[in-house]
Amino acid sequence: MATKSKKKATIEIENNEDLQDQPLPVMPTEDEAPEVQIEDLPGVGPATAEKLREAGFDDLLALAVMSAGDLADQAELGEAVATKIIGAAKKMANIGGFVSGDALLERRREVLKLTSKVQSIDDLLGGGFETQALVEVYGAFGSGKTQIGHQLAVNCTLPMDEGGFDGDVFYIDTEDTFRPERITQMARGHGLDPDAVLARIHVARAYNSDHQMLLVDEIKRMSKGLNVKMIIVDSLTSHFRAEYIGRGMLANRQQKLNRHLKDLKQLADINNALVLVTNQVHSKPDAMWGDPTKPIGGHVLAHASTFRLYLRKAKAGRRIARLVDSPNLPDGECVYQVTQEGLRD
Repeated sequence: MATKSKKKATIEIENNEDLQDQPLPVMPTEDEAPEVQIEDLPGVGPATAEKLREAGFDDLLALAVMSAGDLADQAELGEAVATKIIGAAKKMANIGGFVSGDALLERRREVLKLTSKVQSIDDLLGGGFETQALVEVYGAFGSGKTQIGHQLAVNCTLPMDEGGFDGDVFYIDTEDTFRPERITQMARGHGLDPDAVLARIHVARAYNSDHQMLLVDEIKRMSKGLNVKMIIVDSLTSHFRAEYIGRGMLANRQQKLNRHLKDLKQLADINNALVLVTNQVHSKPDAMWGDPTKPIGGHVLAHASTFRLYLRKAKAGRRIARLVDSPNLPDGECVYQVTQEGLRD
């Protein structure tokens, strides 16, 4: 019996040695699993996939959350075909799952903060303007909304160790207010090469709301070869306000604005970038007390914004910035100045 056991042990050792010499199959982890493309959906050929991509549906999750009627209209498909595509996408899409709070906290460590080079504003925002966030800046004309956009565009090109992102900026100009001369002044104020800064700021003029939304798709296309760290829309609501007039058009305006905001937020998440939008205001004549100045966009914009800053003028050329809404910071105010060299304390 002892001899048989000894022979059996010898055979097992030899088999183990043989296994060690052979490469073991490596199972792909969740991160290494091949990404499923929309062409992998049953019944989706190259022509249908091209239609879906042109309509802005680049991944399965975007398809899985659509309704059949909306997908059929946007991608110019039959409703029966759209229903099958959505059903297949729901089965194959990675819809994510619940994560623990400590895992989410670890993920939040990827968030970067862009300095404004104004200590009071940075303190108000808990260290600066966050990536993966949509920051709304609103106020009356001349309150300094565009000045903040210009200053942050310059600061975004700063090295990481100086509070910048060392990244590229996309600037959607809806009111013809972007001025390269102002960028030059602000760049020199920080000792930067104006030409190098301007080369990293990509500007497009939007002539209507549809063009404005198409420019976001253009940013998605161009961002593949660039380190996009900031998207600025100045101003967000100008065209929507001019084109959708009256209560009868309000629902259409808000739906379109909501889709535009979702696309911008998606850019922020994918690129770990900051989205800054400026917003116009209107006065409420029925306000009996308090400030009658209210931002355009209603609840759709209020809910979509991660941070909301309200700017107003003060005496002696000073400006006041008030933090109106934040997910984790208390409301507060700070005072700063707009000088020829940029924003200063």
